[in-house]
Amino acid sequence: MAKIYEAAVLTQASLPSAAWDLTSFLQNAKSQIQLWGGLLLMLLGAVGLVWGGVLLIKKLMANPQSAGHQQGWGTIALLILVGGALGTGGWSLMSTIGSGGQQTITDLGGGTVIIQTADQFSGFLSGPSK
Repeated sequence: MAKIYEAAVLTQASLPSAAWDLTSFLQNAKSQIQLWGGLLLMLLGAVGLVWGGVLLIKKLMANPQSAGHQQGWGTIALLILVGGALGTGGWSLMSTIGSGGQQTITDLGGGTVIIQTADQFSGFLSGPSK
């Protein structure tokens, strides 16, 4: 019986401890969503890359006179470029683009605010004084 107890204590001591508070839950959820979202973006990038390649081959093999339902060269090029970027970049690419937008918003919002007093505003509404 002592051997079983010792084995149970050793096994229990080697298990990782997990915190069950709200902060840990949200941090773990954020990490998991970033992982899943990045993998989804990479999958969609691969699909876009393959579909862009298919459309490219179709357009090159098509009769030039039957331009009915063909995609334009710009659409094909964007599918290949964006698909390749997402297929290799995934979450890190979107995060980099998003952080560039965040920097722009911070730069735009970093200016000074000019506050008009009520006296200045009422004079503006009443028009020029005579």
